[in-house]
Amino acid sequence: MLNARLDRLNDYPFQRLADLLKGIEPRNNAKPILLHVGEPQHQPPAFALDTIAADRTRWNLYPPVVGTPGLREACAGYLRRRYGAPASALDPHTQIAPVAGSREGLFMVALLAVSPAESGPKPVALMPNPFYQVYFGAAVMAGAEPVFLPTRAAGNWLPDLDAIDPALLDRAQIFYLCSPANPQGTCADLAYWKKALTLARRHDFMLVADECYADLYYTATPPAGAIEAAIALGAGPHGHVLDNLIVSHTVSKRSSAPGMRSAFVAGSPQAIGALNRLRAYQAASMPLAVMDASAQLWSDDDHATETRAHYAAKYDIADRLFAGRYGYYRPAGGFYLWLDVGDGERATRALWQEAGIKVLPGGYLTKPAADGSNFGAPFIRVALVQDLDATEVALTRMSQVLARLGAEAA
Repeated sequence: MLNARLDRLNDYPFQRLADLLKGIEPRNNAKPILLHVGEPQHQPPAFALDTIAADRTRWNLYPPVVGTPGLREACAGYLRRRYGAPASALDPHTQIAPVAGSREGLFMVALLAVSPAESGPKPVALMPNPFYQVYFGAAVMAGAEPVFLPTRAAGNWLPDLDAIDPALLDRAQIFYLCSPANPQGTCADLAYWKKALTLARRHDFMLVADECYADLYYTATPPAGAIEAAIALGAGPHGHVLDNLIVSHTVSKRSSAPGMRSAFVAGSPQAIGALNRLRAYQAASMPLAVMDASAQLWSDDDHATETRAHYAAKYDIADRLFAGRYGYYRPAGGFYLWLDVGDGERATRALWQEAGIKVLPGGYLTKPAADGSNFGAPFIRVALVQDLDATEVALTRMSQVLARLGAEAA
């Protein structure tokens, strides 16, 4: 007998995309360019790959679920450099949990934070709309009711915290927030993070800060992080600076290494201790060689600077081709374009058929309203994950196809 909650997990965006494009063959003879998945195509730093390749003696050992001391120390060191986290607020051995990719950590924290209701209303899981599907899946399988908070350009594409019903906040047990945001690329400032964490402590839910794009920023100074808000606010209701907060980071975007399946979460000793107890029953740890390479990546900031430069050059191309059209703006962070093309599905089909470019309809990332309307439907999400030359080709073709579609609709 299968878990009935699985029936709600039937509309993953990339399966919907496959169904949308089924039977459509690109007319363009050139090699297709895939911009639908946030999968960086730059190679990770050679030193990390060399570390993995050189490890020939430890593949017969089970890696520790809690990670190696060196990896935990490197993760904590990164948080201290990036956000100014003091040693007193961040013990690498009790407050860092390496996980097999950020997806695992984001899913597991819902099982940690949510206590399904035995009677009465279900607990609530808050998340922005558009949303990362893992938030939804984790909430459903943990027994919470997902509640989607709209985001608009006028609100910097972040949920309006002041508009959330206090009665809903009282039912909340977890709140996922992503900054820089996926797909819009806007960033929460310190005041926003402080307000979100204050709500979490007042209403006793877990704020989960998904900061997987934290080092892909194009502003003069790095965007604020949730851990900075915790430091500014001080100890929470349970006596620790990181009470009611989990932060999630990954080498997938920072280091162009999604295939390493290497990430970590940080939180209070109580939360991380409970997470490690839970993971002891479920987790598949990353190999020891990957842990060593990950520690090197978290200890090196130069390659992250180079990665930002790669993406900034691609946004220069987008500036030239899309400025003044499709609601285009140069985002503060991330590596996506969020373009208003009028009909996201129509544009996606046309781009694939006419130009061999695969993008994702915005409606597939957005939960429809009760009346069936979907404010993400006019958009497409474009992941600038290819190299500079392929990006130039792809965006040039895109501009031509979208211009034709716009002329037809006029």
